[in-house]
Amino acid sequence: MYTEELYLETPRLFLREMTPEDAPFILELNRDPEVIKYVGENPLKDLSEAESVLYMRILPQYRRYGMGRLLVELKSTGEGIGWCGIKWDADKDCYDLGYRFFKKYWGQGYASESAKAVLDWGHQTRKLETIVGKADVLNTGSVHVLEKLGMKFHGFSDECHGKTAVYHSVSS
Repeated sequence: MYTEELYLETPRLFLREMTPEDAPFILELNRDPEVIKYVGENPLKDLSEAESVLYMRILPQYRRYGMGRLLVELKSTGEGIGWCGIKWDADKDCYDLGYRFFKKYWGQGYASESAKAVLDWGHQTRKLETIVGKADVLNTGSVHVLEKLGMKFHGFSDECHGKTAVYHSVSS
């Protein structure tokens, strides 16, 4: 069981472990149908659902695997703008890179900046050999981020929430 807190920093961002107090942030981020359009989830309805996401999916990753989705904050304001991180996907037997940001922050390089920091941490600190990224083929912004990170295209699959997805990976 891991106890080391995850904390990363980039020129513009802080990335940190989420806590139970971040449930309102999770609720707000996952309420926007545009933000979750390609991830196969329904918008969250209330704080109870956000707390469930935290306690059932996010927080256990930190304890079990020493990694997970990290809350991304602007250094300049401390405002939470999204999340980014690597999680262990037991169903697919792989380490999965993911990111999600409020729409008003799309197209400003925050996904690429935070994902690069997370990938570097995964390879250098955790010594992960291969990290996978997948995105709905229609989510061109997310696919572009995977390509910008130097992840290599490995093909198409319908394993991404029942939709056709592109799979990329990067090895150390």
